[in-house]
Amino acid sequence: MPPPRKVDLLPADLRRWLQDELKTRGFSGYEDIAEALNFRLEEEGVTLRVHRASVQRFGQEYQEFVKYQEEAGAWAADWINSQGLEDEANRHGVLFQMLTTLAFKFMKDQMVEGQEIDPKELHFIGRMMKDIMASSGLREKMMEAERSAQSDKLDQAVAAGEIDKAAAEKAREIMGFG
Repeated sequence: MPPPRKVDLLPADLRRWLQDELKTRGFSGYEDIAEALNFRLEEEGVTLRVHRASVQRFGQEYQEFVKYQEEAGAWAADWINSQGLEDEANRHGVLFQMLTTLAFKFMKDQMVEGQEIDPKELHFIGRMMKDIMASSGLREKMMEAERSAQSDKLDQAVAAGEIDKAAAEKAREIMGFG
């Protein structure tokens, strides 16, 4: 087993600082970032020193993660907004965004490498998303919106004379929202 990367050994606050600094500097200037990081390590009395190449490797990985997170976040925001679930989603947004980021990265990696996506993996991702949605009430709101749309269609059919009111009521009863 290879030894852990030096960047992975950084205290949590310095790792967050490094991530912020990488974003601020546009994922460039690795020599300066490494110097600033080593200065901070020395100030805190940590004997660990990180080379520019380590910072650059970490920066490239982190940049890719940020890109996937932004793409997945944009997708999730569009989907949530299109479903009219903004308020509920705000409470569970962190979990949902983390999961969509991982799912998006997994699927994109599979497509880039030319591999077929394993249906079992999609099943697990889908199940996690379903669980998050169920726990947050999103699923119930989506189902209620669907029931309302179906009920409206029945009302429109009655108004248009396509079916009678008794048939519409029976349909509502059969579909469970009567």
